[in-house]
Amino acid sequence: MSALQELDPVAGYALWAANYPPHSHNPFMRAEERAMLALLPATLAGMRVLDVGCGSGRYLLHARQRGATSLGVDRSAQMLAQARAQGLQVIQGSATCVPVTDGWADIIVCALTLGHVADLKAALTELARVLKDSATLLCSDFHPIADTLGWKRTFTIADQRYAVQYTPHRYADWQAASKAAGLRIEAISEPQLDPADIVAGQRFDPRALSVPVAIVFAMSKEPSCRHPK
Repeated sequence: MSALQELDPVAGYALWAANYPPHSHNPFMRAEERAMLALLPATLAGMRVLDVGCGSGRYLLHARQRGATSLGVDRSAQMLAQARAQGLQVIQGSATCVPVTDGWADIIVCALTLGHVADLKAALTELARVLKDSATLLCSDFHPIADTLGWKRTFTIADQRYAVQYTPHRYADWQAASKAAGLRIEAISEPQLDPADIVAGQRFDPRALSVPVAIVFAMSKEPSCRHPK
């Protein structure tokens, strides 16, 4: 197998999209998804859910199953094509330029996305703009310990291993950026792997069984927090 090749997010997900299913497909994603879904209301009927960084649409499918009106946003045209193949409504955009009106969303999901954004404050400010007052923002990403342990976002195509570049954000970064964006952190979850998450033959670091693999934030927007377009 060739040496690991690092790609920027746009190039990486363009290449990965054809093999990126709309469901959690590795141990890390299964642990992350448990924590995210535990914070998502069981019934979303009458609510508008915005998934920023929707990828192939796994959280949009969950939102649809729970009765929401949902919309996905992603930078990758190739990943959006995968989501559209599931009958999902999606548009092109980014975490720092979301093409919807102020206060559109009752709930925003932003899963495994903000590590691809260097300016965390700019992204959270934009997400706060499109979130209704007193509404909920759910964010997940690699746990900060991942960078220390050398973990990367990798995939393999035709015996070539690739890594998608990302920026590690520390606790202090999340705290400062959320405050600047007018968001309050209501809950933090640090999910770990369950041995049942690991499928026989699946690649993983055994250290992941003893440390958190992801970090999940539930944030709320204060009614007085208004952000200009």
